Amino acid sequence: MTDLTGATRISSARAALSVAAALSRSFAEGAGARDAHRILPHEQVQALKESGLLTLTVPAEHGGLDVPVAVLAEVLRLVAHGDPSIGQIPHSHFTFLEALRLQGTPEQQAYFYGLVLDGALFANAQSERGPHPVDVDTTTLTAAGSGYILSGRKYYSTGALFADWLIVRASRSDGSGQVPTATTPKAIAFVPRDAAGVEIVDDWDGMGQRTTASGTVTLDAVEVPAAHVIEFSPIFTRPTVYGARAQLLHAALDVGIATAALEEAVRQAAKARPHFEASVSSAVEDPTLVQVAGELTVTVRGAQALLAEAARHVDTASADLTEDSAAAASIAVAIAKVSAARAAVQAGSALFEFGGTRSASASGNLSRYWRDARTHTLHDATRWKIRHIGNYTLSGTKPPRHGQL
Repeated sequence: MTDLTGATRISSARAALSVAAALSRSFAEGAGARDAHRILPHEQVQALKESGLLTLTVPAEHGGLDVPVAVLAEVLRLVAHGDPSIGQIPHSHFTFLEALRLQGTPEQQAYFYGLVLDGALFANAQSERGPHPVDVDTTTLTAAGSGYILSGRKYYSTGALFADWLIVRASRSDGSGQVPTATTPKAIAFVPRDAAGVEIVDDWDGMGQRTTASGTVTLDAVEVPAAHVIEFSPIFTRPTVYGARAQLLHAALDVGIATAALEEAVRQAAKARPHFEASVSSAVEDPTLVQVAGELTVTVRGAQALLAEAARHVDTASADLTEDSAAAASIAVAIAKVSAARAAVQAGSALFEFGGTRSASASGNLSRYWRDARTHTLHDATRWKIRHIGNYTLSGTKPPRHGQL
């Protein structure tokens, strides 16, 4: 495990946004080359760990700043604006810190929040491949002596290669060999990345988000102390904003891709030749391109605004949690997620209109904006969010409670 020397202590939300903006600029400098050659951002992730941003949601009683989710969403948007792959890496870190807040014992909270304050990065080992449905975990956690045995295989384990600890979602097992189902109770296990029986394979080959290190994690009879296990299923038996927070952060990553793509489009337009029919001296004076720029700006800035509005809903619900406030927050986040996904994909494609044929060169690698957008927006199909939004609008039907809303 990486030696933890302590993260910088950030004193305010304003300071957190300033740190995130500085890191965003730094991460952007080599993002294109890292994507083109699939160079994993080890140095950049270390800078993220040392920056103190990973401590932002540690509760005040445990020595953290406990920023509003509106601040956290903007921090992730800024980081993703610089490099979307790096922006995605801490997503699960913040999501499972919320699970720790909701389900951890005081002793577990003190221990794991302390690790984060010391600079630890948590990564997920959550998703599995079929043929079983996506809400079934065949990875099992079986009682053994005073602890547990964890066995299974996880895929798309974003950031696992950079992490100090893996957070593994697993089905509770009584050792009978019964195949887990969607209703089997789930728990999460905190596992040191160098624990015996853990293998992390760098086999992620996505067309976008290429340097997230979202590879395979194999768990071969890993011993887990009882103190490192937290019940997961109970989160969804009561109103919470757990799913809304997780989805809000995904939306923030998409908006970051969109704002970066729009910024790149402006740079391309400044270098492009005007179309001969426009009879103007520069591409930025071309009335058809001006129209495209205006339309794209409305789309991207609209997604930004909806992200901020959704974050306010989540913060409001957190302060006064009821069935109604939790549902309103989930719907606001679903709206923001749909808008963010559309903006990211559209901006990633439209930027080529601004640069013309020269912008399609492989050496420029501008396709990474669209590839990152199309890859990341595959998280949690927005067509289902549209359905929940429509039902809520027409009949007040509350959305389901799970990690996707």
